[in-house]
Amino acid sequence: MLPPPAAEEPMSTFAQVLARHYAEAPDRPAIHLQPAKGDDLTLTYSDLLRGAAGFAELLNRRGIGQGDVVVMILQHGEPLVYAFWGAILHGAVPAILPPLTEKLLPERYRRDLAALIQVTRPRAIVTYPEFACEVELAMRAAAVVAVPVAIAVDAVAPAAPDFAALGGLRREASDIVLLQHSSGSTGLQKGVALSHRAVLNQLNAYAPAIGLNESDVIVSWLPLYHDMGLIASFVLPVLRRVPLVLMSPFDWVRAPVRLMQAITKYRGTLTWLPNFAYNFCATRIRQRDLDGTDLSSLRAVINCSEPVYHSSHLAFLQKFAPYGLSPHALATCYAMAENTFAVAQSAIGEPIARNEGGGIGNAGQVSSGRPLPNVRIRVLSEDRRDLPDGAIGEIALHSDCMLSEYYHRPDATEQAFFDGFYLTGDLGYVLRGEVYVTGRKKDLIIVGGKNVYPQDLEQLASEVHGVHAGRVAAFGVFNEDAGTEDVVIVAEAESDDPAERERIAEAVRQHVTRNSDVAVRRVVMVGPRWLIKTSSGKVARSANKARYLAEIIGQQTA
Repeated sequence: MLPPPAAEEPMSTFAQVLARHYAEAPDRPAIHLQPAKGDDLTLTYSDLLRGAAGFAELLNRRGIGQGDVVVMILQHGEPLVYAFWGAILHGAVPAILPPLTEKLLPERYRRDLAALIQVTRPRAIVTYPEFACEVELAMRAAAVVAVPVAIAVDAVAPAAPDFAALGGLRREASDIVLLQHSSGSTGLQKGVALSHRAVLNQLNAYAPAIGLNESDVIVSWLPLYHDMGLIASFVLPVLRRVPLVLMSPFDWVRAPVRLMQAITKYRGTLTWLPNFAYNFCATRIRQRDLDGTDLSSLRAVINCSEPVYHSSHLAFLQKFAPYGLSPHALATCYAMAENTFAVAQSAIGEPIARNEGGGIGNAGQVSSGRPLPNVRIRVLSEDRRDLPDGAIGEIALHSDCMLSEYYHRPDATEQAFFDGFYLTGDLGYVLRGEVYVTGRKKDLIIVGGKNVYPQDLEQLASEVHGVHAGRVAAFGVFNEDAGTEDVVIVAEAESDDPAERERIAEAVRQHVTRNSDVAVRRVVMVGPRWLIKTSSGKVARSANKARYLAEIIGQQTA
């Protein structure tokens, strides 16, 4: 067997790092898996590498080569853990995708998966035996020349890793190590290709920013098909030898108190949450379920993935301060898959900066922290001029942990850069060195940490009989109680009968909710020519949102 790299050699690939952990700390806990029912399962680094090596052998037997993309459609659990790290050991490129949920129509999910197969051209798709038929239907619908191999997994036989035979040890730092697919309201969006070097550069910059050390314990329910879950709450702890407590997002949604129970049990020190989760925990967790809860071990609860609202932090702190949560544990982060994960991070243990002069929420704009030391930020005007401090524009960034490309999408890759800087599509500003994110360019809606594209929802609404096609506007309205945006759709009806309009509105709500990845809170049917359009004939979403708030919500609250 090939020995792991000597201590003085720099670690340039994931497999090298894993080999060192296996040699130096085989009995150290790597992941504590928390199933919905039954006892927790602790995987040491020996367990992790043996399970991953068993999966790597499976890939080898099925003819999967180094550099081949392996798509994984699996719930949190042993199969997903072994499949991801097994692909790394084998030298393949893992890409975790969301599984089919009850809310999504199987036909639409199959079409979306088929579209992704056509662009990404994976060599294999790994899923459960009971879902294999759906995958095979999607593969046939994709009509690609090289049909992916469908691999149905249940249990993988562990094997002692033979490092001399594992292709992952022969990968280069510049090789693509994984794909992250950004989340959208419908479809599976562009695949963000990241190299070993980019991800390890991110970890080397981000770990000091949060003071990460081997005495930390990270607790997470975040889905692994989002960058916050995949990088901060999976790749980071495993490669940095920090124990991870991992539960399913579906289990957390059903019982959010599980997060607090896990922090208490394992003395968790770090967790990342999207803004809506602060409100969700504060309002959905019952007081009687918190008996015995101790959150005093937490040194950072990091708000990430959407604009940060001070009111959400206050609600969270008010709820959990009696159980040991320190106000100094609240922190913020600005992150995106295209930069691997973090762009900026607030100082851990210090008060979060706020711009009291205005902004979102009811207490001023909350900072997302200072850029990481390897990140340069510019704020650009519409004509791509650099703006001064405090001026709102599009945030652009450059770092050594950016994406290599949008996988097999040279057109999208070229459009995403200007003068060597990645154009984030986020609007914001820099003030006294702090980054403030105010919203999304092109009217992107963010609901519960999920990117929602209004044009997708408008197209779905237009499919409903009785809606004037093309005369639909979708936008987000901040919900103070939920701590995130609600989706509102305003559409012109072809009927002026009030009862018929109510029927159409309900049909739109059900059709959009069922065929996308978001729940529509409100659908309003209006008369002809109510919607405002631009001079080029496009629906002006911001103007229609303002009219909705003034004329419809304003009249209701008057």
